[in-house]
Amino acid sequence: MSQDKFFAINTHEQPWEERFNEKIGKALFRKNLYTDPTTGAEIRLVKYPAGIINPLHTHPCGHGMYVLEGTLVTHNGLFGPGTFVWFPEGETMEHGASAEGDVTVLFITNKSFRIDYVA
Repeated sequence: MSQDKFFAINTHEQPWEERFNEKIGKALFRKNLYTDPTTGAEIRLVKYPAGIINPLHTHPCGHGMYVLEGTLVTHNGLFGPGTFVWFPEGETMEHGASAEGDVTVLFITNKSFRIDYVA
């Protein structure tokens, strides 16, 4: 969703969009909230099902994840609700949900998003 004026979204009424990931062989889920029409920066809710880790990859953008529910597993440790994690542009990373349960994050990029898998 791209907007250039005030808007509000009730995310409880917005359905999760299922996005099958061929590299993982499973689906991730998202709710798109905002895309800046000039920079391509994005804000969305993302849910990783329990035990799903997005393997080593890079992005041509920096991105942050604010953990809302569950435990975010990354190449640099585990992070619980209330934690904001920033991944710099070009860093090789992995992230996803712990085996104990789903993780839901507020996902924010600083420009257009793309994922490039390392292997």
